[in-house]
Amino acid sequence: VQLQASGGGSVQAGGSLRLSCAASGRTFNSQSNSYTVGWFRQAPGKEREFVAAIIWSGGSTSYADSVKGRFTVSRDKAKKTVYLQMNSLKPKDTAVYYCASARTRWGQGGYHYWGQGTQVTVSS
Repeated sequence: VQLQASGGGSVQAGGSLRLSCAASGRTFNSQSNSYTVGWFRQAPGKEREFVAAIIWSGGSTSYADSVKGRFTVSRDKAKKTVYLQMNSLKPKDTAVYYCASARTRWGQGGYHYWGQGTQVTVSS
């Protein structure tokens, strides 16, 4: 699986961005209720942190407390793409955002495939 993240940019606080994570190569197993795609972010000088995840087959979602109510993760099976809609952005959301996939439900045991990062910068 190859993952390509895109959609980053610079916005002012309160603005919105939509990130995309397109999959190619061996596709997700659509019949599995375990395949998970997650979004992570890493700010300068900080460790990478979980942002959101979605179960590819059923669409269940999970969010970090810091983004609940502001971010929405979704997927388009036909396009093999996962989205992260980010609203009400704050300067503390500034980071490089990564998407990753895991064969296990909610990535228990780790995410094995990672896309390149896309920079999100939120100015006050």
